[in-house]
Amino acid sequence: MTRLILIHHCETDYNLQNRYCGFNDPVLNNKGIWQSKRLACRLKDVKMDKIYSSDLKRAYQTAKIIFKSNTIEKLKDFREMNFGLFEGLRYKDIIKRYRKLYGDWLCNPLKVKIPGGEGLIDLSKRVKERLSIIFAQREYGTIALVTHGGPIRIILCEALRLDLKMLRQIEQGFGALNIINYFKDSQPVVVKMNDMSHFSTQKTPL
Repeated sequence: MTRLILIHHCETDYNLQNRYCGFNDPVLNNKGIWQSKRLACRLKDVKMDKIYSSDLKRAYQTAKIIFKSNTIEKLKDFREMNFGLFEGLRYKDIIKRYRKLYGDWLCNPLKVKIPGGEGLIDLSKRVKERLSIIFAQREYGTIALVTHGGPIRIILCEALRLDLKMLRQIEQGFGALNIINYFKDSQPVVVKMNDMSHFSTQKTPL
């Protein structure tokens, strides 16, 4: 069995301001650093056989705080979606400037591509291809991956055998923990999803 521990990066000021980050590269804010330290406490006794992170600062900084001196491999394929024209803009600004495009994209993300950015199918392809390569290299053990909401939702949709159009119905808080067990001859099992109990006062084991 291979256990995949998926971690959503912690909070940035972009998130507080309701901006689309995408390929933009903000760092964690003070709350995000605190969240990362809570995750470090939660995972301190879990042996990781391999640790991966998106190469964007918010994900890699989260990974460095959680896993400290452990070796972390940065992979560009696990970046968030490139939101093109929407990059760095607040939701309300996007609605003002690109109301029709934004509405079309929200209604049909599989067919509408944001100019200058990626389509959902493009994102899905790069995430799943890279994950397949990782699994081919390591069939057993525990793998940690610190990444973004989009890639995590894609991986969860694949594990749960959900259509990609269901992606937005999967909640992912900042600093959320997800665990999927992969077996050689059977379907993967989602053990935890959007688990943020490490931010509460009550300690919850894995």
